[in-house]
Amino acid sequence: MRRNWQNNRSITLFVAVGACVVLMLLSSFGIISPLEDIASTPLRFLSRVFVQSMITINNTAEEITEVEALRQRNSELERQIASIQAEVIELREIASDYDRLAGLLNYTRTREDFNTLLADVIGLEQQGLIRSLIISRGSRDGVRVGMPVITELGLVGRVYAVSANISQIQLITDQNSYISARLQSSRSEGTVQGRGLITGNLRMLYIPIDSTITEGDLVVTSGLGGNFPPDVVIGQVTSKQRLEFELSQQAEVRSFVDFTTLEAVLVVVNFEPADISIFDEP
Repeated sequence: MRRNWQNNRSITLFVAVGACVVLMLLSSFGIISPLEDIASTPLRFLSRVFVQSMITINNTAEEITEVEALRQRNSELERQIASIQAEVIELREIASDYDRLAGLLNYTRTREDFNTLLADVIGLEQQGLIRSLIISRGSRDGVRVGMPVITELGLVGRVYAVSANISQIQLITDQNSYISARLQSSRSEGTVQGRGLITGNLRMLYIPIDSTITEGDLVVTSGLGGNFPPDVVIGQVTSKQRLEFELSQQAEVRSFVDFTTLEAVLVVVNFEPADISIFDEP
């Protein structure tokens, strides 16, 4: 039986080899070309499907790789942008500080009669309509009650409370603030009172009835009363008003100082308010 199986296998192999030889001969003479075309059609279709699938898989893999690389690059760029933005903000702050301090320095050069002390604004106090600043200088630095506080844009207020290392400033916008003032062009005198507003709006009272008030005219300290040095800019006239049956005029004044963004001020340390109370009758 084993021998028959081996004989059958030999016969099968011989037949298969013979069939292959016959098919090769027929193919070389082109006899079975139509059959070959028919048989190869599904194979070509399957081949195209396989090749297209491989191309799609390859492209997808490449796209995934590119997307991951783009994500990493995008993350890196975001970190660089954040770093650059932080540097830009820092440089802007430095430029802002430089411009502000340069303005203060230039002003001190125009007022050689002033000895000033630079102070940072470190706090803002609001009690009802009373608004005051806290600055980073005190009695240790030579600051005393009554000293004027200014910027290159004009008068800010005066010191009314002092500790060892900080001081509190009464702003000119405070309703309890009264400043002897004059109109720069006509030299007419009056009193500037705060209106309790953070916008820098003031009011000049008791201007003589025959005085000429011009919108846009500068208002400066007069020095009368000895509470402030003369010729410090207070603000600019924005409108005027003559009340019926009144013996004086008044004008609306706007300070050039933005009290909401103050970061640094100058304290005039060589000015001592005059004490005229000694001349009051007992």
